[in-house]
Amino acid sequence: MFMYKGKERLFTIRRPAVIVLAFFLLGESFAAEACENTLGSSVSAALGEPVEHYVSSIVSPDGSGLPDGGGSVAEGKQVYETQCAACHGIDGDMQGNRLVGGIGTLSSARPIVTVGSYWPYATILYDYIARAMPYGQAQTLTADEVYAVTAYILHLNGILSDSAELDALSLVEVDMPNEDGFVELPGMGHK
Repeated sequence: MFMYKGKERLFTIRRPAVIVLAFFLLGESFAAEACENTLGSSVSAALGEPVEHYVSSIVSPDGSGLPDGGGSVAEGKQVYETQCAACHGIDGDMQGNRLVGGIGTLSSARPIVTVGSYWPYATILYDYIARAMPYGQAQTLTADEVYAVTAYILHLNGILSDSAELDALSLVEVDMPNEDGFVELPGMGHK
């Protein structure tokens, strides 16, 4: 469980709620419309099919639950362009579905809430992508593809270099710009 300590705000986020919160932060209704129109698939049809790559454990900030595998920023760019750009923009900055930018804006009158500006741990990004993306085709990416896309999104946010590679060990070591924006509550694991 985490508590966000933003300007004049203090609220609690439980681990499962982090996933739900991320979905809303990324613009659920906009994502649904954009992905259905762009990808030409209906969400209900996708959800009616059996999921082959179901992710059964939640990835914790300390990395427990992360699978074997790995991926690079370069590999992530390829996956992102084919699986993510339609809904998030080629550079991750599509209005209403932004993944990048906003670092340092959370205490401003008009905060820009993105992966780079808000999320406290890179492991949460991995978990969210593994469970919920691509929209309408959730849990179809391999562990290697999820590591790669995670690396690429972190690179777009200026958090990783263009030569970076991620795996279960290195993902936990990523320092997120807003990691100190959350207070860990007693009894909760942390890296």
